[in-house]
Order: sequence, then structure tokens, then C-alpha cells
Amino acid sequence: MLTQAITILIFVAIIGCILYGRRLIRTEKVDAVFGNPERAKGGKHWIIVGSSAILLVWLYYSWDIAKGFYPKSANELCQVAKVNDSLLGLKYQFPIEEREFKSTSIIKIENKNLIKITNEIQNSPDLNDQQKSILVGYIAKTKELIPLLTNEDLMEIDTKLQIQEITDDIKLLTSNFKKEDYPFETEEQKAERQKAITEQGGWGIITVRTGTGSIENTLEVPLIPETDRGLKFNAVAKELKVINDKFFKLRNHNTQFKNLIKQIKNEIKLYRKSLNDADEVASTYAKDIVKIARRIEFASIYPPTSLNKMKNAIVEFDLEQKDQQGGLRLIDILLFPAGTIVASGPSCSEQGSGRWLPKPSDTLNKFILMSKPSVGYKNIPLLWIEMIDVSSIIGFILPDWIADILPGEYPVHTKEGIVEQNFKGKVFKIVTGDFKLFKIPVPYGHIWDSFLRVFLGLIFGIIIGVPLGLFMGLNRFAKGFFDPLIELYRPVPPLAWAPLIISVLGIDNTGKVFLLFMVSLSIMIISARAGASGTQLSKIHAAHSLGASKKQILTHVIFPNSLPEILTGIRVAVGMCWGTLVAAEFLAGTTGIGFVENVAKKYFQYEVIWITIFIMGMLGLLFDITLRKIIDKTIPWRGKG
Repeated sequence: MLTQAITILIFVAIIGCILYGRRLIRTEKVDAVFGNPERAKGGKHWIIVGSSAILLVWLYYSWDIAKGFYPKSANELCQVAKVNDSLLGLKYQFPIEEREFKSTSIIKIENKNLIKITNEIQNSPDLNDQQKSILVGYIAKTKELIPLLTNEDLMEIDTKLQIQEITDDIKLLTSNFKKEDYPFETEEQKAERQKAITEQGGWGIITVRTGTGSIENTLEVPLIPETDRGLKFNAVAKELKVINDKFFKLRNHNTQFKNLIKQIKNEIKLYRKSLNDADEVASTYAKDIVKIARRIEFASIYPPTSLNKMKNAIVEFDLEQKDQQGGLRLIDILLFPAGTIVASGPSCSEQGSGRWLPKPSDTLNKFILMSKPSVGYKNIPLLWIEMIDVSSIIGFILPDWIADILPGEYPVHTKEGIVEQNFKGKVFKIVTGDFKLFKIPVPYGHIWDSFLRVFLGLIFGIIIGVPLGLFMGLNRFAKGFFDPLIELYRPVPPLAWAPLIISVLGIDNTGKVFLLFMVSLSIMIISARAGASGTQLSKIHAAHSLGASKKQILTHVIFPNSLPEILTGIRVAVGMCWGTLVAAEFLAGTTGIGFVENVAKKYFQYEVIWITIFIMGMLGLLFDITLRKIIDKTIPWRGKG
């Protein structure tokens, strides 16, 4: 119901916003000329259209719309796929979906093989005339096998009867297929099936609790037929499989053919035994001739008109099964784009975009499960709140050496085994967080870990990079001294530094934050340097003429004029930091969005991969929106000079 409501709401939103936009264009007076940034402001209705269009494409190509409006369609298509899977082998023998009979194709191929090997034998310099004559004689006998199979007069009565029996079975199945009450299910069988349907669950994510207590979620297509139409196709698939197996066990071997194939095998076997090691080429050719004879023996080769009745029966059945699908065929065409439900033996699976593109409803369900502390991902939730005592935070922030530099000694236990705290001991307890205060909510989880790493790396890069960049833009010594160092490491991809930094600083947060600091540092230095060196000289001269000091010129002229470049650099650095972080968490780590995606990739958990992609996109968008707001507040004059 939720998917249906969202789909309808999306359509209403798209149509409504488009109509509103067209009405606004007709009524709104725009004084700004073409090229003025003011013309691009506003337009929130187009944001809704764009976002809704993306969500609609996701719903459609993930087959979530099909699941929402026709939740049993996948189960019915599964039963249809079972029929097509069983029918495929039979149809493959006839010019129904192929261009010619399978018998015709085999005969053409083997005749070409016989001609090819004949030419090779006759032109081979490694064979003497006697060997060539013997081998060509075997080929001539092998050629005689095919007419023995294609001659209807030589076809045995028993083979004809079996073909007629299979044809009658197909006709009877077609006749039963048309009946409303087929497959004639009893009340007891119906009750058992309803019980099994209840236990198998619906189409989508199935939650499974493993023996170790962990919870796994897999995408499943329900296999047990849930509707009357599905039941008919399921029963037909079972009968058709029996017919299919019976046909492929059948061989059109008459007495003359059996005698000749036996004679060829025996003669070649004796001939190969008579050869010595020097006659290896002749032995190989003889072996190849036997292979061709065996392929002819086990191929389904029949006289040209002997299977016409069976072909007609199969065509009639195929038309009937398509007719029985009814509106399901239209649902398959319209709501299952880029694929469908396919069967492989008794099981069914999604084949197409619905397989690798998780459904929004399943993705949301998986996201909720991964966010719960009781489930999480590798026992860690994506994002949750934990109550932490303030003392732990104080102990984390304050360094332990504060207690060490105080005069006096740490407390020593008495002979009664009691430790009485002195002033130095109490300070040590404070700096190590060994006391109780009050608890506050603190976020934790994979998302928080990744967010914190990016934030810290970016902040350190800004704190060090911006002053250094301004210094390089204003000072000859700084530019000459630091520029080679920056340009030496800046072109190197962050992933090239990752193994070294992680090896030296470890796989914990220190290595990852330092790597992100390196990424953001070079960007911030270049941005600040470009901003400082690009300040208009007329503004600096004006400040000098008004009696401004160097500090005032830096803070009131150069830094404000550098802000557009600096803030643009921060936006670029955010994207680079996210890309580098995920790669670093791929290489080493036990938490973070990159770690989650890396593990999900190994187990083909597509819904988890898409969740991580969505989270990274949303966090990047959050950073970018925040920076846009900061830019609007801090440099409102940009683009208006």
C-alpha cells in the first residue's frame, strides 16, 4: 500500500509542478537579462520534479511498482517461467523459435566435419597412402550412418509409437490446460498449499535467523503457487518436464544403424591397437572419426516428416499457455522492464534490472534493520544514539600528562590495603575520566564514524592549509619554499598514499584522518593561495591610502576577497575526502560506510551496496548544502561586483 501511495503521489507531484512551472512562466515578469544569475534563483518546483523523476525511475526499474500494485505477479511469472523452462528443450528441436529442425542443424554440422577431416587426411604429409585409404574408408562408413536415421522406412515401430504417445500426452496436457478446475486439486491438497504459502512469505526481502543467531536478508521470489493461475502453470510445468525427459531419452536407432555404428567402433578400435608410436597422427585421426560417429549416435536425428505432428502439438500448446497468461503478459511487458522472472529447475529468480537494483521498499526495510543496535551490520548499527557519561568525554579530551606535571607523588596504599586519594590522584582520575558525572546522548555507528573522519580531516586541512596558502600568496619565501613540497605530493593519487599511511599509523582512525588531511590540505593551500594572489590591487592601494595596517589589510581586504576561492576549495575537498575515505575503509577498517560496502560486495548484497551509495550521496549533499548556506551568508557580494 505504501508503494502504491508513493507512486501516485509522485505522479501528482510531477504533473502539478510542471503545470505550476508553466503557469509561472506565463505570469512572472523577469526584468533580468539573459546571463544574469538572478534568473536561476528559485524554482523549487523543478527540484521536486527532478527528485520525483529519479525516484520514479528507481521504483519502475527495480520492479517495486510491480510489487506494489501486483504483489503476486512475480509468483505467477515464476510458474510461467517453469513452463517455459520445461518447454524450451522441446521447442529447441523444431523450427518454432529456431530457423530449422535440430536434426537438420546436426546433419549440416557433422557433414561439414566429415568433409573437413577428409581433406585434412588426404593432404596430410604424415600419413602414407595405405593409412589415408583406411581412414577415408572409415569416414565413408560414418557418412552412411546419417541416411539410416533419416529414412522413415527404416524407422522402428516402437519408436513411432513412442513419438505418437508423446504427441498425445502434449495434446492431453493442452486440453487439460483449458479446463477451469485443472489441476483438479483436492480440499486436503489446497489446505496444505495454503499452509505452505503462509510459511514462505511474500515477494521481497526474507529475514532468516542463522544458527549463530545473526540475521540475514535475501531477496526471494515465492516458489509455491499462490493463485489459481499460478497453480495451473505449476502443474503443467511438472507434467511437461516428464514429457520432455521422455522425449530426450528416446533414440531413433534401428537395427541397421546399431550394427553399422558397432562395426565402425570395433574396426577403429582394432586399427588403433595395431598402430605403433610412430603412427600417432593416424591414431588421432581415427579417434576424431569415432567422436563424430558417437555424436551422430547420441544426437536426436529423425526423418524429416516424422515429428510434424509433435511439432503441431507443441505449437498448439505454446499458443494455449500464452493465452492462459492473460493480463499477466501485459504486466510482464509494462512493469518488468529490462528483464523478467526466470526459472532454473525448481527455483526462480529475478533476471534483469530488478536483480541488481534493489526495491526502495526492501532497501528501506534493510536500512531500518541495519540501523537497529540489535541487528546492525557486523554487530554495529549504521547510526544510533548511545548515552555516554560526560566524564568519558572529559577523559578523552584532557591529556594524562596534566596530572604528571603536578608536584607530589601519586597515592600509595596503606598496610591495611586502603588507598586514600590525594590531590594529584584526584586530578589523574579527572584527566582519565575515572569518575561519574551525568550522561548525554552521543551518536555512534558506521555513518557517524565515516562522518567524523571526513569532518576531522577537512577541519585540520582548513586550519593548516588556509593560513599557509595565504602566506604563500603574499610572501616570496613561503611560495618558493613550500611550493615544491606541495606540488610534489599533490599529483599523487590518495590511494597511492593509503597503504603507506595505514601501515605506519595503523588501521584505526588516526591513519584515515591523516590521509584525509593530506587530501584536503593541498586543495585548501591552492585555493587560499589563488584567492590571496588574485585580490585586486586597486583595493589594496585604497586600503593603504586610508592608513590601514598590514593586519587590517589582511583581515579586511585580502581574506574577504579570498573567501570565494577558499569556500569553493572546501566544496571540492569534501568530495575528494569522501572518495578517499571509502577507498581507505576498503583497504583497512572494521567500521565505516566503505567497510560496509566492501563486505556487501563480497556477498553480492546489492541492497546494502545501494544503501551505502545513497548514504554517501546524502552526506555529501548535506555538506554541500551547508557550504552553500555559508557562502550565501559570508560572501553575499559574489557575482555582483
